[in-house]
Amino acid sequence: MKRSLILLTSIFLFIACNNEKSKKDDRILSDSSGNINQLTVVIKNDLWEGEVGEAIRENLAAPVDGLPQEEPLFSLSQIPPETFTGFVRNTRIFLKIEENSTKGMQIIRDEFSRPQTGIVIMGEGPESMIDLINKQSDSIIKTYKKTELTEKQRRIGKSLKKDDALEEKFGIDLKFPSAYRYAKEEDKFSWIRKEIPKGSMEILVYEVPINKIENDSSVISNIIKMRDSIGEAKIPGRLEGSYMITEKAYAPYLFETEIDGKFAYETRGTWEVYNDFMAGPFVNYAVKDEENNRFVILEGFVFSPSRAKRDNIFELDAILQSANFQ
Repeated sequence: MKRSLILLTSIFLFIACNNEKSKKDDRILSDSSGNINQLTVVIKNDLWEGEVGEAIRENLAAPVDGLPQEEPLFSLSQIPPETFTGFVRNTRIFLKIEENSTKGMQIIRDEFSRPQTGIVIMGEGPESMIDLINKQSDSIIKTYKKTELTEKQRRIGKSLKKDDALEEKFGIDLKFPSAYRYAKEEDKFSWIRKEIPKGSMEILVYEVPINKIENDSSVISNIIKMRDSIGEAKIPGRLEGSYMITEKAYAPYLFETEIDGKFAYETRGTWEVYNDFMAGPFVNYAVKDEENNRFVILEGFVFSPSRAKRDNIFELDAILQSANFQ
């Protein structure tokens, strides 16, 4: 009898919890709002103006790697907790700082709108809050960036260009907006472009043998040589004898990542034009396709003098990371 009662109680609690979860999932939520990479920080004014706010700014508004001028990872907008109500809570990404006897971090999904990612930092005082922000900054940035990348790809998906050329040449599907057009199409080389005010955003797709990047030399050195040879052969500048190269003054950043489940080298840095005064940021993914003994190169670069370029590079990133190998 006692065992039966325990079993019935367990079943009841299980059903109740599932019903509660189902009710939460079935809620009608407003669409989230906010520009891409706009982060709302919910924190008391005195904490924001002190060392806690400084720790947030140092980590979440740190300069983006590879841009020619300093631009922050996120554009921060601070509001005190008492004003975090109504439509203000529809912001897509937010960071909430709470004074709590329990130290910790909590990730909240789709609480007030959809899609939405909120992160709550809890600490008894400024020292514990700062310690947590510093220790968890990489995880926080990665979480927000994933949300923003997904949102950017969703927006891009509203107006996709119908394209079969990349699949025919390289066996890949790349999702890019209809505002882009082909600037150059050659055997095993494609150059795609979008005009922007006083500049342009460019995408390159080509392939090289695996030993072009992975041999006895350093990977970053090989990627630079590869970029420069392609620039000289395929990307001419405005003046005769000018062409795109990797900027010599600063070494690019090199990371390891994945594209469509395949290993990839991610390179970020600045390009310039040999024999001319033009420059800008680039992001390059060398995706390893061992089955075909090649690296597929997916690169985006921006020309937009005297203007911010973070969001341009982010759009190119969202396009390049959408690559799907057929």
